[in-house]
Amino acid sequence: MRDLVLLAFVAAVVAMGFRRPFLWVLLYIYVDIVAPQKVGYGIITSISLSMLCFMAAFAGYILLDSKKGNSFSLRQGLILALLLWCGFTTLTADFPEPAAEKWDWVWKSLVFAAFLPLTLRTKLRLEAAALVMVLSAASIIISAGIKTVLSGGGYGTLVSLVQDNSGLYEGSTLSTVAIAMIPLIFWVARHGTIFPERKPAMVFAAALVFAALLVPIGTQTRTGLICIAVLGVLVMRTARYRFLYAGLAGAGLLLALPFLPASYTERMTTITEYQADESASTRVAVWRWTLDYVQDNPLGGGFDAFLGNSFTYNMRQTVEIGNTETVVYEEVTDEGRAYHSAFFEVLGEQGYPGFLIWATLQALGLIQMERIRRHYKNSDSAEEKRWHALATALQNGQGVYLVGALFVGVGYQPFMFMLLGLQIAFYSLMKREWAGSQADSRPWLKDKAPHGAAAGSAA
Repeated sequence: MRDLVLLAFVAAVVAMGFRRPFLWVLLYIYVDIVAPQKVGYGIITSISLSMLCFMAAFAGYILLDSKKGNSFSLRQGLILALLLWCGFTTLTADFPEPAAEKWDWVWKSLVFAAFLPLTLRTKLRLEAAALVMVLSAASIIISAGIKTVLSGGGYGTLVSLVQDNSGLYEGSTLSTVAIAMIPLIFWVARHGTIFPERKPAMVFAAALVFAALLVPIGTQTRTGLICIAVLGVLVMRTARYRFLYAGLAGAGLLLALPFLPASYTERMTTITEYQADESASTRVAVWRWTLDYVQDNPLGGGFDAFLGNSFTYNMRQTVEIGNTETVVYEEVTDEGRAYHSAFFEVLGEQGYPGFLIWATLQALGLIQMERIRRHYKNSDSAEEKRWHALATALQNGQGVYLVGALFVGVGYQPFMFMLLGLQIAFYSLMKREWAGSQADSRPWLKDKAPHGAAAGSAA
């Protein structure tokens, strides 16, 4: 029955897409995030749903959609450059078979991120994509939040929508994305025009944010706690009453402590003492190995190059001898351990060239969103305040992702690359609008305004 409902929904969107081909782009966003082929049990599991929707999105744009106002940006070029470099390192990978398996989904993530801005040529489409991203991820986050309340969760044991430990369903990845998505959730609820009823939208947003905050507790990931702290600091930039906000956040934390599972609080105490925790100690050892590896292999080792690592480190332990506690160091040898950091993941797999492309792509996103924020900072227009809020939301979400990425291997995470796609499209729309406004106030510049700018400004 579940398979029939999911297939009927997909079929309905496909049918509507013949009149509005952009719906196929939104359908792929939903399929790539939720992975309904994993949710079902029967026929849907044997269908390559993701690839079919991926092809439909491209075919709809190429054959049926308007190309008016399209432009190709520097950041889209960087994404394609990263795609080509990943293809090269895959061909020369240290471990060809695992590298080929990872390449199967990474290339789609990068291609769609470069393609998405071409389809988001209007503000309404931009908002629709943001809304679908929020609602698609919400289906996973709400499930995880409910199960956290009912069972308390556990590290590596919380099952969200399906019993799977890959992609967005992996605990640390879900924690990072859930917290990074909170600013976008509030923007959609407060400033979205698709659902104009503000009160119901804000009630749903508040409940969804509460579920998102429960995800790090249910998955018991230290990364999630760090992401919450980072988001709190970033929100302080735009909070009107900063001290009141900080006080309420502190009071809320104190009130929540008695209700947190003991296993969660015990795990969080290991954040500052990595030498006493095997998982944290392994991460530090892998990072050191990666730095040594890229010195000998500056072009990277391809996807999953970590499989070749082997290292020995000392882990601190506290033992009781009689009535006293003594600290001893035990030598531990490990091999084939994952990077547990997007920065070291990209560095080890793509070397210095790939890491430079990836880091530049991320840095430009923060800079471009800051430019939009400053452009509309002192505006009294409700419409311009709306875009200031979106730039802030996208910038804060990316900031949370980058901090979480320090401790989680999410260097090519599709959801976050979609967020970068939103940033690229948003910045392109704003540049067109600014150019159109400049041409209207200075007639001698009208010929220099990009095609479609006047129409975008009037919209």
